[in-house]
Amino acid sequence: MSRLAEFRRLEQQLAQQLAELEAMKSDGSIQAEMEFENKLRALLTDYGFNLKDVIYILDPQAGTRHHAPQAQEKTARKPREAKVYRNPHNGEVVQTKGGNHAVLKAWKAEHGAEVVESWRA
Repeated sequence: MSRLAEFRRLEQQLAQQLAELEAMKSDGSIQAEMEFENKLRALLTDYGFNLKDVIYILDPQAGTRHHAPQAQEKTARKPREAKVYRNPHNGEVVQTKGGNHAVLKAWKAEHGAEVVESWRA
C-alpha cells in the first residue's frame, strides 16, 4: 500500500471517529455522566480526598482482599494414583505414587527410563 493510500485511509478513519465523537457529545446520558464526574472530582478536591480514599471509606476491606475471582477458589488436588512396576529380570515389584523412588531411579539409571516405563503393570 502506498503512503498516500495509507494516509487517505487514516484520514477517512479519523473523520468517521470524529463523527462518532460528536454524536456521543450530544447524547444526554453522556453529558449527565460527565457532569457527575466533574462535580465529584471538584468535591474530592474541596475536601482533600482522592478516589482511593472514597473507595476505602465505602469498602474498608477493598485494599486487603484478594482480587482473584471468587469462582476460582482453590480446590483439593486429586490424589496421585499408585504406579506399580515389575522388573522382568528378577521379579521385584515397586509401588510408588511419584517418580522419586530409590529403586525405581536405580532401574532407570541401569536400564533407561523408557524401558522401565514399559514395565508398568
